[in-house]
Amino acid sequence: MASKDQAIGLLIFIVCVVIMVGYVVALIFPIELGKLIGLTIRDHYHAIIWLVAIPVLIAVIAILAIGAWIGWTMATTPPPKPIEEIELEEKTEEEEKEEK
Repeated sequence: MASKDQAIGLLIFIVCVVIMVGYVVALIFPIELGKLIGLTIRDHYHAIIWLVAIPVLIAVIAILAIGAWIGWTMATTPPPKPIEEIELEEKTEEEEKEEK
């Protein structure tokens, strides 16, 4: 029996392969694919522009979202203790152990 992680991995794999195949088909037959899914596409050039523009837009938004998440995490995470304080705490703990 596959674990939950393996099932999720298989689902991600299948979705990615379907999108890759669909993207290649859309690049080769954009007008026919547009008619199939009910879109009105004027010519091959406009279809190719949209097929390139949409993934670029998604990539830019994803990169900016990751950057925003990193910035938010850095802004809301308290700073770490100085090394001197950590060393002092370790020495204090060692001294307490030796006394016992």
